[in-house]
Amino acid sequence: MTLLTGIHHVQLAMPAGNEDAARAFYVGVLGLSEQPKPPVLAARGGAWFADGTVQIHLGVEADFRPARKAHPALLVADLDAFVRACADAGISVKSDDDLPGFRHCYVDDPFGNRLEFLQPVR
Repeated sequence: MTLLTGIHHVQLAMPAGNEDAARAFYVGVLGLSEQPKPPVLAARGGAWFADGTVQIHLGVEADFRPARKAHPALLVADLDAFVRACADAGISVKSDDDLPGFRHCYVDDPFGNRLEFLQPVR
């Protein structure tokens, strides 16, 4: 019996005082919308972003180190358009072809956190 019904959000860490860089990437490049944080959580810094069922929360970590291996894997409708948007924003994309059934690539957020983007092969 599976007790899980889905994923509410993915939390990534970020260094303090870099909310504008987070907004530029998660809103400006990925097209997510910033979501209001509850006041008690907003006082801690960071930012929350969402679009539909995708929610990414960025929390400030005092001894920040980017997640270079662990990562969220996000589905995209058009990987080529996504790669073009990254190139237009000056973001490096690492393509990969080792996952059967998907085209995918990796991108680092402004803090060095690894993100994977996948498009199912039909």
